Amino acid sequence: MIAPHLTGVSLIGAPTDVGAGVPGARMGPEALRVAGLAQAIEAFGHPVRDCGNLAGPPNPCQPAVNGYRHLTEVAEWNRLLHDATLEQLQDNRLPIMLGGDHCLGVGSISAVARHCQAVGKKLRVLWLDAHADFNTATLTPSGNIHGMPVACLCGHGPQELVDMGGPGHRLRPKDIRQVGIRSVDAGEKHMLAQLGIEVFDMRYIDEMGMRHTMEMALALVDANTHLHVSLDVDFLDPDIAPGVGTTVRGGPTYREAQLCMEMIADTGRLASLDVVELNPALDVRNQTAELAVDLIESLFGKSTLMRTRGRH
Repeated sequence: MIAPHLTGVSLIGAPTDVGAGVPGARMGPEALRVAGLAQAIEAFGHPVRDCGNLAGPPNPCQPAVNGYRHLTEVAEWNRLLHDATLEQLQDNRLPIMLGGDHCLGVGSISAVARHCQAVGKKLRVLWLDAHADFNTATLTPSGNIHGMPVACLCGHGPQELVDMGGPGHRLRPKDIRQVGIRSVDAGEKHMLAQLGIEVFDMRYIDEMGMRHTMEMALALVDANTHLHVSLDVDFLDPDIAPGVGTTVRGGPTYREAQLCMEMIADTGRLASLDVVELNPALDVRNQTAELAVDLIESLFGKSTLMRTRGRH
């Protein structure tokens, strides 16, 4: 369920795939709307404000320059998203960013971090993804910036993105927990270890179970914590979520994903959300969008039973 001080939910569409290698994520916001996202959230008693779609530059489909593809366009989309997200946070609402590719996490999370700093809250980011997204221009040959947002948020990237919320980086490594990771480049492994980012990869989930994983990922979340969830739909196993451009086999099952969302809901601290990398061009009858809406319903409190924390 959402943090109790919030007065409603705001949908912010960011229809771009400028940071991705495979086009199609630009259609993600409309697929989520068609799947009934707003109506699903309103059913839980939360007023929904659909802010429409941001209007940023088109995808030029050009090769990388100095290690980055479309840096100018990526920076502009993130500036627009940063400002739109911050406006909704300052209005005491829960912003849901409808992506778009995951390069947009720079703008949304920079805004969240800036807001937390202003109001004196701790920040916890749950990065639900198949990929660590900690590449840099020197680590990846593609230059696709959707593989770099965590690095940029932690201060490793071009200044246009590192300084998105103001001078200096905005996310401390100890603020983030990555869950579901199963595709990490060699250079990323060294960076993650060096910075001490907590990563609960699929081997950890296989060995320890999703319940223990989420208990660890949510440890120390309290009433003064702003909980941000950045959900890349390739977090899910492609057998149940085929509509993504970068599928990786061996992700969480439907029930594992639902448990993940239910345990987040149990905290009552959810205060902002990204839903990214949904690619309707690769989907089957919008099933991935419908699954995403199903999981978001669980984030907002859908459950088989009314549960008291700690009862089971």
